[in-house]
Amino acid sequence: MRRIVDVLSLSPLGVVPEFRRQGIGARLVAPAIEAADSRRVPLVFLEGSPLCYGTRGFEGAAALGFRSPSLRIPDAAFQVARLSAHEPWMTGTFVYSDVFWAFDCVGLRDRED
Repeated sequence: MRRIVDVLSLSPLGVVPEFRRQGIGARLVAPAIEAADSRRVPLVFLEGSPLCYGTRGFEGAAALGFRSPSLRIPDAAFQVARLSAHEPWMTGTFVYSDVFWAFDCVGLRDRED
């Protein structure tokens, strides 16, 4: 079966450095995943640290058969949470909507120092 599957992206997401390690990220991610699952969304993608998001149900997306939308996203940062509506045939290229590109919100960027 080949078709386009509507999924969600939980990126960009961040916590200001001085407020990290206080559970704020977990309090943002958990209800987002619950809301997506209750709406029968099969997959939620994000760009982020596997050390952080791996404990929140995310896995390396490339290892599960998904292709990144950009070479600017390191493999380790390209992650997905498979929710209850996910089916094994749901693999392929993750595509960001135009607004992500318009605001340059995809992958690593050169710092302007």
